[in-house]
Amino acid sequence: MNKERLMKMAGAVRTGGKGTVRRKKKAVHKTATTDDKRLQSTLKRVGVNTIPAIEEVNIFKDDLVIQFLNPKVQASIAANTWVVSGTPQTKTNPHLH
Repeated sequence: MNKERLMKMAGAVRTGGKGTVRRKKKAVHKTATTDDKRLQSTLKRVGVNTIPAIEEVNIFKDDLVIQFLNPKVQASIAANTWVVSGTPQTKTNPHLH
């Protein structure tokens, strides 16, 4: 191989510039877990309590229904704060037409 081709290949694997370690791909940092931990610490500071045995939560928005099956529901009545966690399903509401 010639020197130009080797330099081109070496430059392609360097992600940070001159003087950094050669890496094939750039490391991607996950921020979702830190955001979730930050949210949970804020909710703990507000004083939310988990409400057990809730099977379903429906949120009505325009002519759509956002439905949570077996959600984790936390509430602080004093702070007027409700948290619904889970996987949502968006459906159209045929009864509103």
